[in-house]
Amino acid sequence: MNVSEAMAARRSFRNFLDTPVPNEVLAQLLRDASRAPSGGNLQPWRIYVINDVAMVKFLSHASTYSGPEMPEYVVYPPSLKEPYRSSRFKCGEDMYALLGIPRDDKPARYAHLDRNFIFFGAPAALFVYVDRIMGPPQWSDLGMFLQSFMLLAQEAGLETCAQEAWARKPGTVRSFIDPPEELMLFCGCAIGHANPEAPVNQLVTDREPLENWATFL
Repeated sequence: MNVSEAMAARRSFRNFLDTPVPNEVLAQLLRDASRAPSGGNLQPWRIYVINDVAMVKFLSHASTYSGPEMPEYVVYPPSLKEPYRSSRFKCGEDMYALLGIPRDDKPARYAHLDRNFIFFGAPAALFVYVDRIMGPPQWSDLGMFLQSFMLLAQEAGLETCAQEAWARKPGTVRSFIDPPEELMLFCGCAIGHANPEAPVNQLVTDREPLENWATFL
């Protein structure tokens, strides 16, 4: 698989099989992803792997945690303008259409969103942290690291779903992982083999035409 093929095949998968993913495979993917660009070679990513027995323990912990939660950041601007608002709206509507959940069935929609917090059934996951002193350039580095990891996972026959939803539950994660206080949770990332029978995994989001966002001078 070349880079173009991995880019075309990568999607956010939201239903996984329970097929195990060896830690050795994840370790090699992380090593390879660490070659991602990083300004000043700061390499700001700090990664915690949840897999195998740790996954079982974490999900049990998460289901009973009742401590405080203060979101690490606002995932989306509160007042999205066009064309961003329409892009986000269509993504959601396309996903719920595949799931057969109508707009007025709010409980079913919320139930699906809550599947973020069991990693959509994936057997393995990452929690991605960054030092609080870092700024927008290092967050950009973090994004390039994640993209590199997800493309490498695709090459290895694995699917992924980056989950900023976990930034809403930093207390749940911190109380299990116990990372240094100076680290903030950026996202989770579910990893595994996609369930080919799940309709939601057929979602392929649209992309704006090149002329809408690229200007050749």
